[in-house]
Amino acid sequence: MVPDDIKNVLAGFAIEGDLVDCTPYGNGHIHDTYAATYRDGDGSRRFIHQRLNHHVFKDPVGMMRNIVRVCEHLGSKLDSGPQQVLEIVKARNGDTLCRDADGYYWRTYVFVENTEYHDFVQNPGQAEAAGFAFARFQGMLVDLDANDLNETIPGFHHTPSRMAALESAIAADTAGRVAQCRDEINFALARKDTVRIVTDGLESGEIPVRVTHNDTKINNVLLDVKTGAGVCVIDLDTVMAGSLLYDFGELVRTSTGDFAENEKDLGKVSLDIERYEALVRGYVGEAKSFLQPREIELLPHAGFLMTFENGIRFLADYLNGDTYYKIHYAEENLDRTHTQFCLVKDIEEKVDQLGAIIDRYV
Repeated sequence: MVPDDIKNVLAGFAIEGDLVDCTPYGNGHIHDTYAATYRDGDGSRRFIHQRLNHHVFKDPVGMMRNIVRVCEHLGSKLDSGPQQVLEIVKARNGDTLCRDADGYYWRTYVFVENTEYHDFVQNPGQAEAAGFAFARFQGMLVDLDANDLNETIPGFHHTPSRMAALESAIAADTAGRVAQCRDEINFALARKDTVRIVTDGLESGEIPVRVTHNDTKINNVLLDVKTGAGVCVIDLDTVMAGSLLYDFGELVRTSTGDFAENEKDLGKVSLDIERYEALVRGYVGEAKSFLQPREIELLPHAGFLMTFENGIRFLADYLNGDTYYKIHYAEENLDRTHTQFCLVKDIEEKVDQLGAIIDRYV
């Protein structure tokens, strides 16, 4: 039974047929996502509806303007291959968003059938497919001016600001948790000098500013259920100006291990070299035509930077009382922190090996 308040807002979208089912879908931290089925005559279609978190994305209209711009650009570049672009369903009044009685914005996409997503990579082939899909996504956007896009979350990957936010959380100790987190805090502060490696390059012009996805977790690319090929890059909320090092680094973080983001058994947390090489084969093999020298030089360090950034974000949120990320149990943000920091240490130990792998594919 679909609640009346959800029915009422979904009726604002230009979808023909009767709503017969609408259930929570996926494991996203930010928005509330639902998969819905509509029946029209003898057939049915599925759609994805999302109630947007305007506390995180404070300008939903500007965010959707970015997504429309990017989808239109990608659509103009598609060939006859398996790749698809998210199809936005507009509201009946022609807008891209509907608003419910509580003031929340909703959006709708056509469900991409015959695909699947994974919260972590199950085999090297999936890592390669994800790497290729995101590299192709970036390649199709190289001629889209990053200045045309809104900054949906200011300073999203500005790692020095993330470190400053952690230091503020430590000083405030809002939730009274600093004393129990001294080891985690010391681990983070010991690596404070590493956080400017990309931002300094962007500011000096040594690293090009590109249109990037900025949240390239493995579960943000849909894979074909039969072939395993990367079919569609999703979750475009953070597509804006950035560095491809952020995108590659987040791929390393999420697709080179066989463990969850909140893994409790830290013995499972390590970077798998076979999966890393598969990721590089897919990503660098597709991206090498537009990679710049400084980007290539920093690729081996990108996984460290993004894993560390996520770790200090999880830690700051834990110290602040879990106000940003959704949690499913009291210590989840701390478990997420431990997982990231464990992976950081492993990447530090393997960085020379990672560089040698990249050298083979550029």
